[in-house]
Amino acid sequence: MNTLSHILNHLGEEREQYFNAIAPPVIQSSNFAFPDLDSFRSSFADELHHHVYTRGNNPTVEILRKKLAALEGTEDALVFSSGAAAIAAAVIGNVQAGDHIVCQQMPYSWTSALLRKFLKRFGVEHTFVDGTDIATIRAAIRPNTRVLYLESPNTMTYECQDLAACAELAKANNIVTIIDNSYSSPIYQNPAAFGIDIVLHSGTKYLNGHSDVVVGVLCGSQEMVQKIFQSELMTLGAVLSPHDAALVIRGLRTLPLRVQRSDAGAQALIAKLEGHPKVTRIWYPFHHSFPQLDLAKKQMRGCGGLFSVQFDTDSMEKMEAFIHRLRRFAMAVSWGGHESLITPTVGFYNIPGRPHPPTPWSFVRFYIGLEDPEWLWEDLEQAMEVL
Repeated sequence: MNTLSHILNHLGEEREQYFNAIAPPVIQSSNFAFPDLDSFRSSFADELHHHVYTRGNNPTVEILRKKLAALEGTEDALVFSSGAAAIAAAVIGNVQAGDHIVCQQMPYSWTSALLRKFLKRFGVEHTFVDGTDIATIRAAIRPNTRVLYLESPNTMTYECQDLAACAELAKANNIVTIIDNSYSSPIYQNPAAFGIDIVLHSGTKYLNGHSDVVVGVLCGSQEMVQKIFQSELMTLGAVLSPHDAALVIRGLRTLPLRVQRSDAGAQALIAKLEGHPKVTRIWYPFHHSFPQLDLAKKQMRGCGGLFSVQFDTDSMEKMEAFIHRLRRFAMAVSWGGHESLITPTVGFYNIPGRPHPPTPWSFVRFYIGLEDPEWLWEDLEQAMEVL
């Protein structure tokens, strides 16, 4: 049985094949040669498990795939050049014209775009539902429903879906379940253990953890991975480079330490924020006020560094002043690296041609990185003076 330490530091690394180097080499080659026709033919018969051309399988990328599958407890995994590419491959690989998708109501923006815009052009319908209620999900299923798409928790207000109940419902209706597990990472949640078919990650976040690689991850059964590899990955070609795969392998070495540190920092700041007079509400799956606290604790072992806050202020101008006074938080849309971040809803107001987001302008998403929480609190405290 693979332990976490073994997966992160040894699994897939056949060091005797590359001079006993501790860090796996970056096999940058695009092409691989064959000594004879038998090996040529056998490799082309199974490109997922042989090295033919780096668009399909590459030795450095293969090491990463083995580690990711083991982390999620699945038979195999694929990696892509972005999280959006992994999401698109997983969904497109399981639908065709005339099919229907049920999706929780607040997915990642590019998941929403895939359903609302791209797949609509090809006759694939969708229904967004309140994923917190299994009865609502059940009511949305049609005879042509082929995919149930989950994001539990999502990455703004952190609504959860009951994974075991969703998996049971989907299996009874011959529906493929797909989940974006980026919020929790494999350290804090393993959806396959609840019966979910495909587990996705924006590996840009915790898995890489150094804010220098864009990567998507898809974990599932051997049969599912083979199907998507042969069609969506090989045809559309959204592959991860060997160099980027090596950087993600580097990032995985410290994955538990980083996620746990972010989690501890987030909890420390939440404890200070919840008593502040300028804080109206805190969103965090393990917070005592979270409506799905029991479900979150049933499915997850922790939360990581993301939480959201609604501030008590009477003007957008004061909110903007608060954002501009922060000096120790970068303003950015991703998360999962060493640096602490804010994503302010007010920043999405007054963008030409873009509708206002569903969260109020006084809403801010925080990501707590690896810095000292007291140092971050000093910055937050002085910034809140203008609210």
